[in-house]
Amino acid sequence: MDKQITLHGKTKTFKPESLMMSYGYHPEWSEGAVKCPIFQTSTFVFATAEDGKEFFEIAYGKKEPGIHGAGLIYSRINNPDLEILEDRLTLWDEAESCAVFESGMAAICTTLFEFLQPGDVILCTEPVYGGTDHLLSSILPKYGITTLDFDCSFSKEQIIKLVEKANASNRVKLIFIETPANPTNSLFDLEMLVDVANHFSSDTHRVITVVDNTFLGPLFQHPLKFGVDLVIYSATKYIGGHSDVVAGACVGPKHLISRIKSLRSMFGNMAGPWTGWLLLRSLETLKIRMERAATTAHCVAEWLAHHPKVEKVHYLGLLQPGTLQYEIYKKQCLGPGAMISFELHGTETTAFKFLNALKLFKLAVSLGGTESLAEHPATMTHSAVKQHKQRAFGITENLIRLSIGMEDPDDLIWDIGQALASI
Repeated sequence: MDKQITLHGKTKTFKPESLMMSYGYHPEWSEGAVKCPIFQTSTFVFATAEDGKEFFEIAYGKKEPGIHGAGLIYSRINNPDLEILEDRLTLWDEAESCAVFESGMAAICTTLFEFLQPGDVILCTEPVYGGTDHLLSSILPKYGITTLDFDCSFSKEQIIKLVEKANASNRVKLIFIETPANPTNSLFDLEMLVDVANHFSSDTHRVITVVDNTFLGPLFQHPLKFGVDLVIYSATKYIGGHSDVVAGACVGPKHLISRIKSLRSMFGNMAGPWTGWLLLRSLETLKIRMERAATTAHCVAEWLAHHPKVEKVHYLGLLQPGTLQYEIYKKQCLGPGAMISFELHGTETTAFKFLNALKLFKLAVSLGGTESLAEHPATMTHSAVKQHKQRAFGITENLIRLSIGMEDPDDLIWDIGQALASI
C-alpha cells in the first residue's frame, strides 16, 4: 500500500495508524497472506549470477538501488520482516530511513561507534538511562572518547562555556539527548541543542545530534521536525508494547542510516525475523495503546499529586504554565505520555515498603508494556550511575518510577493507595 492514493484528481494521504496495517508489504509476493509471514531463513536464492553481483554492489554501497530497492542476500544484511518493519517505523517521524536492532542499547552503541573516534567528545544530557550512562562513563573512555554532561537547567551559553572550559571546542562530535529524561521526566529544548551543535560544527565536520525518544515516541514527540539528525528508540518499550520482545531502532536521513546499517552488518546486531514480525504486530495497535496509557497516567498523576505521603510528582501533564519546562513541553511534545516518577516522604526503606506492598503493579524494570510496572531507579535501572551523579540529577533514594499500562485507572489508584497506607 502506498502512502497516498489519487482518485478523480484528488489525493488522499493516509495517516500512520492506517498505514501500519499494510505499508511496505505486498500480499501477492507471499501467497496472498494478509499478514506478513515470518521469513525464517538465513540466506536467499539469486535468480541469476548477475543479480547476485548487483545485490552485493548495492549492499556495500558501490551502486545505488533501483526502483525495487536492494535485493535480498543474507539475513544479517536484510530480511523481508526487517525491511517492512523499517519502512513502517519511518512513518511516525516522517523519516527517510530506519535501522532496527536486537536491543535499544545495540542501536545506541552502533550509532555512537559509527560517528565517533578516539579523541572525540560527546555532549550528553543528564540524567539518562543507566545502560547509556554506563556506556558513556565506563566503556567509551577505553576508546579515548570522553563525555561532558549537563542538566535541563543549562542554557545554550552555559553549555558552550562548559565545552570551552574543557578545551573541547574542536573535539565535540556528537550531542546525545534523552528527553524526557529517564527517570525524572526532565525536558530538553531540542531546537536550542541543535543550535549548540551548529555552533561547534565546522567546514570539516558536522556535529551530529541524537535523541533517545523512548519515553514519548513515536507518537507524542517527533525530534526530526526540530532539526535533530537521528532518533533512537528502545523498541522493547511502546513500539513492542507487550513485554515479550527486545529490540531497538534508529531513524533519520538515508545518508546517515546507511552508514549505521553498514556497521550493523559488521556487528551482526540486527533484529531477527521473529523480532521483526512481533514488532509489526505491535505497531498496528501502537496509537490506541499509547493514548489509553496516557489518559490513565494523567488520572494516576493527579491523584498522587494530592496525597500527603507524596513529596513531589514528576509528570509532564502536571507542568505549570510560566515555567521553562512547560514552554518546552508545549513547543515539542504532543502529549504527556504514561511515565510517572514521584518522591515519597521518607527514605529507601520507605520506598521499598511501598513497592513490596503493591498488588496490581508488577515490581519490574522496563516500561511501555500493557501491564503497569513500578521500580526503584536508584537501586535498579540506574544503580550503575555513580551516587553523586544520581543525587545531582534528581535520582533520590525515595524516588519511585511508574510505567502506566492498560488497566483501569481506578484499580491502579486503589493499588497505590493501599501501598501508601502500608507505609
